[in-house]
Amino acid sequence: MTASAAARLAILEDMTIYQAQSQKEQLLAALAAAEALDLDLAAVPEIDTAGLQLLLLLKREALQQGKPLTIVGHSPAVQRVLDFCNLAGLFGDPMFISAQG
Repeated sequence: MTASAAARLAILEDMTIYQAQSQKEQLLAALAAAEALDLDLAAVPEIDTAGLQLLLLLKREALQQGKPLTIVGHSPAVQRVLDFCNLAGLFGDPMFISAQG
């Protein structure tokens, strides 16, 4: 048995209330199509509580489906929100800051 590589999805725009509906559909479709999902948030310039809710929803769905979900990149905005809400440990991923600053 060989391990398959995780699908990788990079979010390149804000994760705010204005993008929430379309991003919800995109994230859930990516999870449904993959055995494991690497979510790259290194280029996310802004995230609000709607974006945070999307991440929590995706984590819950991944757990229910028995699929690994890994955040493989954290923009400074994402890191600030996860730290502020004390949720960095929930995702269990090491925090890597992109060089974009």
